[in-house]
Amino acid sequence: MEQFRKKYATNATVIARSGATKQSDKKGKERLPRPFGTRNDDAISKEDIFHYVYAVLHNPAYRKKYEINLKREFPRIPLYDDFWKWAAWGKQLMDLHVNYEKAKPFALKSVVGARHDVPKSRTQPAKETAGKRVVSLRAKLKADKDNGAIIIDDNTTLTGIPKEAWEYKLGNRSALEWVLDQYKESTPSDPTIAEKFNTYKFADYKKEVIELLKRVCTVSVETMKVICEMEKK
Repeated sequence: MEQFRKKYATNATVIARSGATKQSDKKGKERLPRPFGTRNDDAISKEDIFHYVYAVLHNPAYRKKYEINLKREFPRIPLYDDFWKWAAWGKQLMDLHVNYEKAKPFALKSVVGARHDVPKSRTQPAKETAGKRVVSLRAKLKADKDNGAIIIDDNTTLTGIPKEAWEYKLGNRSALEWVLDQYKESTPSDPTIAEKFNTYKFADYKKEVIELLKRVCTVSVETMKVICEMEKK
């Protein structure tokens, strides 16, 4: 940031005195003053800067170098040489993360069938539905990274998850694990709440969660492709 400030301080002062604080392109899109641009044919927009910062914050080299600082203070953004390349990467990442629900589902295989390694005590009590005895399977939502799989419940497992999908993390866990944690069943400690208001059952959302996991898998893989490009820079 200090490098950025020194590089553009003089131009910023001149612009402020001249009153040229805003510019717009032919489409009326607001842009920053031209002296902040790095090419003659275009100025840097606010969106460009946002995308640039978003890319830098995903840069493994940056996160490793400033790991301690990032834990105790706001990030300081360095000015890399190829601004537009980083802004392009940031836009790619932003499009992936904001539109994750529209991502193409990854071709995961859903293995359905009785799991013989699951004891009967692990399944929930049988219920009578329309005169038929139905056994409710206990939700697991457990990641099996070594085998590239996610155990949904005692009867369903998603397989074919690539190794790199686990590497895209939100905090200290992968995006896939974050989704799993959000949909796990839990019992409130308050007995009244548990009895009257704890109506969430994973089985009611099983199909939607599986679809979401496939899309997040795609987002994770594509994100890691961009990050790998950054590491080559």
